[in-house]
Amino acid sequence: MSKTKITINNNGSLKIEGDFEILDKAGNTYDLGGREVVGLCRCGLSKNKPFCDGSHNGNFEHEALAFALPPKK
Repeated sequence: MSKTKITINNNGSLKIEGDFEILDKAGNTYDLGGREVVGLCRCGLSKNKPFCDGSHNGNFEHEALAFALPPKK
């Protein structure tokens, strides 16, 4: 399987693809049903959190442009 790739979509979700697992805060693994690509909600409107259900459409704006973080302290 390929390495994990995370894409920040304009006005939408975080697209995660490759070899990954998603855990809740207790360390339990979400059953992804064999999916190798999922979208995670960034807008907070999804009824299927942490997964995106498209509720952001027309309700969330963010132009995703890469930038450099300042050096770690």
